[in-house]
Amino acid sequence: MLDQKPILVTGDRPTGRLHIGHLVGSLNNRIKFQDNYQCFFLIADLHMLTTHYDKVEEVEQNTIQLVIDWLSVGMDPSRSTFYIQSQVPHITELHTILSMLCSVPRSRRIPTLKEKVQDMGLGENYSVGLLGYPILMAADILMFKATKVPVGDDQLSHLELTRELARRFNHLYGDFFKEPEPVVSETPRLVGTDGNRKMSKSLDNCIYLSDDAETVESRVRGMYTDPKRIRADIPGTVEGNPVFIYHDAFNTNIEELEDLKSRYRNGKVGDVEVKKKLSIAINSIIEPIREKRSCYEKRIGEVRDILHEGSIRANRIAKENMDEILDHIGLFQP
Repeated sequence: MLDQKPILVTGDRPTGRLHIGHLVGSLNNRIKFQDNYQCFFLIADLHMLTTHYDKVEEVEQNTIQLVIDWLSVGMDPSRSTFYIQSQVPHITELHTILSMLCSVPRSRRIPTLKEKVQDMGLGENYSVGLLGYPILMAADILMFKATKVPVGDDQLSHLELTRELARRFNHLYGDFFKEPEPVVSETPRLVGTDGNRKMSKSLDNCIYLSDDAETVESRVRGMYTDPKRIRADIPGTVEGNPVFIYHDAFNTNIEELEDLKSRYRNGKVGDVEVKKKLSIAINSIIEPIREKRSCYEKRIGEVRDILHEGSIRANRIAKENMDEILDHIGLFQP
């Protein structure tokens, strides 16, 4: 019997190890999604090429480590589909079709595209691939007829473009795609350890899921905190303080946390103690992940098999959907 659960598509680019910002921002939600949705989790290697086309030698290892991170936090390939984007060529076929339905000005209006171009200092000298990545994202989603897509606030514009392209296709060629709905994360994006930018691999302001306990302690010790508090007896600010943002996300000892906040506000605790307890809280959460990672790192063949089998399954479903898409368009199929 076919799975009647709503279809959900999401994934990650294989640009490096995942960090604790991913854990609270997306990975924990994905574990729960597996109960209520038919999940397709993609390794977005073609998306990686839009900004890292000159670093392809890292893709294989990054992909393996990415999937190990997924497995270690509890994402389950027996309950969902893990697949590599480039191994499902019908995605790029659909990307080509959808690109015919999207104007250049419409793609340029995507806010994160503007941010990427600005961050990379490209001016007007950016690739057609980067310009078209929002359309490729739409193809990722529509290829599997997803009805639900997990997004942060910064990605709502991508999903709106996907919905527009689905409507335009349906108007031109007859109803086929459902307009996917967002599943918006209620968890705010975790600030980086530098305190003033989002947690990002490229900025090296992360605590990684694969970091050992000593590295976690070192990164927490170096975290930005209240700049006005130069001594422990000076009352400090808790709201917006990165160390307490992390405590709220990772410290499950509510009584301890409230005590720390009270003493911090009253100038009765130093940053050393606050950070030490944060290190303990973070390490207690990622220690089981480290243990699972250690096991999977000894079973790389099994990880490759998961990707191989998932990509085959994704290909089969994509082929069935693409045959219907071509039939709707009316392209000749001898």
